[in-house]
Amino acid sequence: MAKQIIQPVRGTRDYSGSDMHRFRQVMETIGSVVECYHFHELQTPIFEFSEVFHRSLGDTSDVVSKETYSFTDRGGEHITLRPEFTAAIVRAFISGGHTQQLPFKVWYRGPAFRYERPQKGRLRQFHQVGVEALGASEPWQDAQVIACAYDALKALAQLHGDDSPTPFDVTLELNTLGDKASRDAYRQMLVEYFRTHVGSLSEESRIRLEKNPLRILDSKQEEDRAIIADAPLFDDALNEDSKAWIMQVQEILHSLAIPFRLNPRLVRGLDYYSHTVFEFTTDRLGSQATVCAGGRYDGLIEQMGGGAIPAVGWAIGVERLMLLLEQSSQHMHHPLLPMLMFIVMDDHALLSALHMSRDIHAIGYAADIITHKHMGKAIKKAQQQGASHIVVLGENEVQTGTYSLKYLATGESFAFHDTEKLIRLLAASFATTRE
Repeated sequence: MAKQIIQPVRGTRDYSGSDMHRFRQVMETIGSVVECYHFHELQTPIFEFSEVFHRSLGDTSDVVSKETYSFTDRGGEHITLRPEFTAAIVRAFISGGHTQQLPFKVWYRGPAFRYERPQKGRLRQFHQVGVEALGASEPWQDAQVIACAYDALKALAQLHGDDSPTPFDVTLELNTLGDKASRDAYRQMLVEYFRTHVGSLSEESRIRLEKNPLRILDSKQEEDRAIIADAPLFDDALNEDSKAWIMQVQEILHSLAIPFRLNPRLVRGLDYYSHTVFEFTTDRLGSQATVCAGGRYDGLIEQMGGGAIPAVGWAIGVERLMLLLEQSSQHMHHPLLPMLMFIVMDDHALLSALHMSRDIHAIGYAADIITHKHMGKAIKKAQQQGASHIVVLGENEVQTGTYSLKYLATGESFAFHDTEKLIRLLAASFATTRE
């Protein structure tokens, strides 16, 4: 009987090679941009008491009712793997005693978990990078947070040769949910409208009509779409303060030369959202069009017991950005990252290679060692492992103290007698390689 090969759990994946390079590129590039906006990294546990997400997302949301990974631990506590980060960040803000340290601006990165049908760009263990600005109470802060997301996407696109005002062909879609008075008025308008069509709604939307009518607008059911098309718009319920808020956000975005389009159907089904909501979408990924989503959530912190503190934030899906980077990589050549490989042909040369490679590591360059008796095979192996440069070390090189640095891309060789000269040669050559 053949031995069964253990496979990864459905909806999860491993990262290595070029995938791991893109994964790190997304995480590190976005991190460097958001820290320029004065966000500080905060890591929360991957699991929380289930109440954290029940209180924030509500029992009527699909995430809580259908998609969470929840269990009872040995101590009888109800635990949930985080399906999103915002509630965990707010919990950390409250339990960590940060409510007097406003504004509280943090960014995060890491895995989240949802039990949903896996497909391209959507996994059961997925990764997000995002920001939360707690204590942000003005329209300009909404615009600044949007600008931060735009700059992060732009920085990633520029790494792949895309310097257009719409990186990765993304479109910033913008809408407003108004203040509480506007939302209450709109909710009532929706209920009255959908009740006149209740017999034609899907079963799921009929349930939502009683519990959370805004979520009907997200329905993908065919029988709902025609009804939704004629539903009232949020603009019909906005009061003057709410209109002034979103107008100021738009004016600032125009001033910052950040292109956007208004989408009156863009909503959030959770009651704590207010005013600005936005998404960065692209037509490159099929049905998984949303790359980044965010908005203002002035009611969440109070709902979780932390006081009436306004907030705004966004989250970016790492796997979806990796797909965009992969598509971009197909259209351009990426030079190997500079890396020096010492090829040791003789056991007596190994100690010299260890000393020299450690000196290379100390100045922040990558270096490794291959031991092999056959020169051609050793060079081929070095190339397979990503080497851009090689130094061959054998008995003759050690005895004479004369070595040669070879740049594999051009075949050029440079002689040196000590590590200091090697470092100078590498600095010049690596700088050329990075250009």
